[in-house]
Amino acid sequence: MNRRISALAGTSRRLDGGVMFGNTPRSRWSDWISPDHENQIRLASRALLVQEGQKNILVLAGSEALLAPLPRTCRCQQPTKGLLDALAQHGLGEDDIHIVVLVHVHARLSSRLRSAIADGETPRLLFPHARYLVGERHWDRARHPHPRDRELFVSSILHRLEASDRLSLLKGTASELLGSGWHFHLSDGYTPGQLMPEIAMPGGPVLFAGDLIPGSHWLELAVTSGYDRNPECLVGEKERLLDHLVNERGRIFFSRDPDVAMVKVMRDRQSRYLAFDLYRALHQFEH
Repeated sequence: MNRRISALAGTSRRLDGGVMFGNTPRSRWSDWISPDHENQIRLASRALLVQEGQKNILVLAGSEALLAPLPRTCRCQQPTKGLLDALAQHGLGEDDIHIVVLVHVHARLSSRLRSAIADGETPRLLFPHARYLVGERHWDRARHPHPRDRELFVSSILHRLEASDRLSLLKGTASELLGSGWHFHLSDGYTPGQLMPEIAMPGGPVLFAGDLIPGSHWLELAVTSGYDRNPECLVGEKERLLDHLVNERGRIFFSRDPDVAMVKVMRDRQSRYLAFDLYRALHQFEH
């Protein structure tokens, strides 16, 4: 089956650099991504569009992109470019999406969106004809969150997913909904039960690493994030996945890297993982 993948740029965000880089000294990570005066760094919100046959599939790290954009409060307010705008550049609208793979359902909301939800004005879910695919174990975590990550699971989004009657829970490593060419790795390091889809491509598999490896700077094994629920577990998971990609000559897709969408990975003589064959943008990649 002919399969094409594209990177879709959603609304970028800023998060605290010290938290994003965990125990990595600021003197190191500030050379990689320059922080602003509030110590925040720019991160992407990049989705993966997979087109195979007549089917359009979206892969998302987080559930905030599922919400319809809030209306502008005045004409002077500049519209924010988001996922729907990126889809439109491919000639697609929300009705054209058949499956949405949510590798996890954390939601990092803007202050305006959080206020709207607190006022009982949760926007509708996008993609009204799509099935939403979530890992069963992660969904159980979302419905019964630990106090450490409770605020990342937005109950109104979860309720709407459940009430849609289009929610599918993945129990294993393969999905009948997606069929052959898709394999799922499971991870507990960032959040329990995170899915990481591996997509078969002619030139080697492409792995959507979600927030396990959010960008190229996190390829270093010791670099973790303050958001990771189990950093020691994450390091082992990261090493196994990266070794797998090296052996299979595969690529890794980054959802958060502000500058790089996809890379190949190699391991040097010092056993360090290095990125090469960088793609800063990705439009209907077929190799």
